[in-house]
Amino acid sequence: MLVFESRLWYTFNMKTGMNREQLNSLDKDTLVSIVLQLQAQIDEMSANIASMNRNMELMMEQLKISRNAQFGKKTEVNTTDEEQLSFFNEAEMLKTDSPEPELEVAVPGYTRKKRKGKWDEDLKDFPTRSVPHEIPEEELKGMFPEGYKHMPDEIYRKLEFHPATFEVVEHHIKVYKSRKDGRIVKASHPKELLDKSYLTPSLAAAVMNAKYTNHIPLNRQEKEFERNDVHISRQDMANWMIKIAERYLSLIYDRFKEKLFESDVIHADETPVGVRDNGREDADTSHMWVYRSGTLCGAVPVILYDYRNNRSQETPREYLRGYTGFLVCDGYQVYHKISEERPDELTVAGCWVHAKRYFSKAVSAVGKEQAKDTVAGKALTLISKIFHEDNKLDELNPEERLRERKVHVEPLVDAFFAWAKEHRDDVTAKSETGKGFTYLFNQEKYLRTFLTDGRVPMDNNAAEQAIRDFVIGRKNWMQIDTKAGAEASAMIYGIVETCKANDIKIYDYLEHVLTVMPEHMDDTNTDFLDDLLPWSENLPEKLKKKQQNS
Repeated sequence: MLVFESRLWYTFNMKTGMNREQLNSLDKDTLVSIVLQLQAQIDEMSANIASMNRNMELMMEQLKISRNAQFGKKTEVNTTDEEQLSFFNEAEMLKTDSPEPELEVAVPGYTRKKRKGKWDEDLKDFPTRSVPHEIPEEELKGMFPEGYKHMPDEIYRKLEFHPATFEVVEHHIKVYKSRKDGRIVKASHPKELLDKSYLTPSLAAAVMNAKYTNHIPLNRQEKEFERNDVHISRQDMANWMIKIAERYLSLIYDRFKEKLFESDVIHADETPVGVRDNGREDADTSHMWVYRSGTLCGAVPVILYDYRNNRSQETPREYLRGYTGFLVCDGYQVYHKISEERPDELTVAGCWVHAKRYFSKAVSAVGKEQAKDTVAGKALTLISKIFHEDNKLDELNPEERLRERKVHVEPLVDAFFAWAKEHRDDVTAKSETGKGFTYLFNQEKYLRTFLTDGRVPMDNNAAEQAIRDFVIGRKNWMQIDTKAGAEASAMIYGIVETCKANDIKIYDYLEHVLTVMPEHMDDTNTDFLDDLLPWSENLPEKLKKKQQNS
């Protein structure tokens, strides 16, 4: 008590400049007024200290997040696009449906058994060259003076690799002239892919497959050709890609888009891309947009890219004109505005992976163990439970999935939002957890859409996985030289990714398409395109990948 009184008098003395005798001479009302003023000052100081502490916590959180992104372990589970692809945004690629990655555990004494005859099955469709290994007859007579007989051969198989080879195909077209009237007739021959060019379907397919499938830039391909004494400049290859896309692949692309619009659900995403045109770089405004057919509605897999030199709402508005159904996307407002313009035709569904990202960042910054009892850790656990329950319904048809969601998933979503509203004031709004709550409540309407229709997924991973290869390739070639090149790349990437999604051999498909199409370019009927689509029953079997059992 004496200590408290001493501190109290000390505070009075410091704030008022009065000693004990002077304070004792004051009346009660004056003392009360002084005490209230001091209390107000103390409250203000406490608020300032609390604000400083919050700012310090924010700074420490951001520092930990930055360090984790720069130096932390990079995984493909429960990470963000910033962590995976540095400065590239909106390209989360792999599904993050569970709070912990599933690990393959080695069991002592267990050896994985290979399926009997697997090698024979894998190698059966390749050309086979038999190499006999025999003992000369003279040696056999010395080994078996009493005579011998042949047993069944011991046979084993090896797979050889033959590097790329080049062959000049010289076409000799017979020309015939009538002796009677001088009429000239030429023998039939394949139509040229490009006029006045030595480009062939196989060479064009090889260049496209190298760049758009294997992410090898044209300048590296140029050097590889030179190492084989073939001199093809990157400028020539770029011009080839643009002309082929405009003349041939644009027709295939349009058919793909028609099929895309038949899907009840479309996924959409976008990512920036550097494009130079007339010496000016539009890296800040140019974007590659991706659209993918739904994965839960039974639609044929179609993945299309669309290059635009802006990120305005006019881009998806124009591209999606005429489409009716669900649009799964992130929280970018342009999608929502389009839906508001066409409420009876287009319904937006939000992405729970995006909602989860802020909490994942906060947890990753401090570590999973330390974050277990935090608000971010709790939010991450609750969202992961929602994913876990919904993943159980993947094999159901849309009607069954919707019924099960109403029973098992919707109560979890309701409970999560109720919990979030109780704890939103427990964190600073500018923290990652606070940003997560802001995103949740701003997007709640769209995050709940998947509960209204069994064809709609919880997340936009399908689009983000579809754009993954483009982002990986962009890390190699960094930018596109012209807008025409960007538009051509969009078409080719769409065809390549659609082939992948339909288990089609990409090089073989491109070579086949570029062999067939020149023969029909003078046709007034374009029905021949139907047989060239990756899902066509008339597509040659050799273009289809064999389905491997896991």
